[in-house]
Amino acid sequence: MALFLIINVNAQQLLTPSFTYSHKKTSYITMKDGTELAGTLSKLSRKKGLINEVRINDGSGKDKKLKPSEISHMYLPPTNLDALSKKIDMLTDIQKWNDEKLNQDLINEGYVYIENAQVVIKKKEYTMLMQLLNPSFSKEVKVYHDPLAKETASVGVAGVTVAGGDAKSYYIKKGDKAAFKLLKKNYNKEFKPLWGNCPNVMDNNPKISWTQLTKHILEYSECAE
Repeated sequence: MALFLIINVNAQQLLTPSFTYSHKKTSYITMKDGTELAGTLSKLSRKKGLINEVRINDGSGKDKKLKPSEISHMYLPPTNLDALSKKIDMLTDIQKWNDEKLNQDLINEGYVYIENAQVVIKKKEYTMLMQLLNPSFSKEVKVYHDPLAKETASVGVAGVTVAGGDAKSYYIKKGDKAAFKLLKKNYNKEFKPLWGNCPNVMDNNPKISWTQLTKHILEYSECAE
């Protein structure tokens, strides 16, 4: 039965990352101190691909300037162009792999989920705002967009990236461990350390393929239950 479910949900893919957000629709931001803000996004600044400032207008007439270190997580509405690839047709079979902490109603409306996460870069741990690419099945394994990832091809307007099809790297987070950068060229080497304790993945994938990353995540999620 488990195998049947996995084959059927393999159509569920990683989202394409968003880079532009609506300044008209409501954004929702939760601060680390628990404060919840709702308003229109005025500005989102990046430095070297990473978010370094967020400005939101909550209706008070004055922008609130937020530092990444102050933000716990946020739901941002992409522009209409970006939103075409963000709508999620949620399959009942994979709802059990939802992260219950996420607002799936907003996710299903096409909102982009960005959270503060611990990330390992060159053996050092950093805290950064990271865009989650598998919000509908991220209970066991989270896949974050790599802001500096190289891509093999540009993303179509309404395209949904097949895992590993375009991006050559992602940041992967399992359990409570910090996210680490997984490179396409290193996937064969990292395959067993990542999935070795799960027979579902090891037995069903005699040939390792980067384009099957989503399938491996779903198989591992079934195994981890």
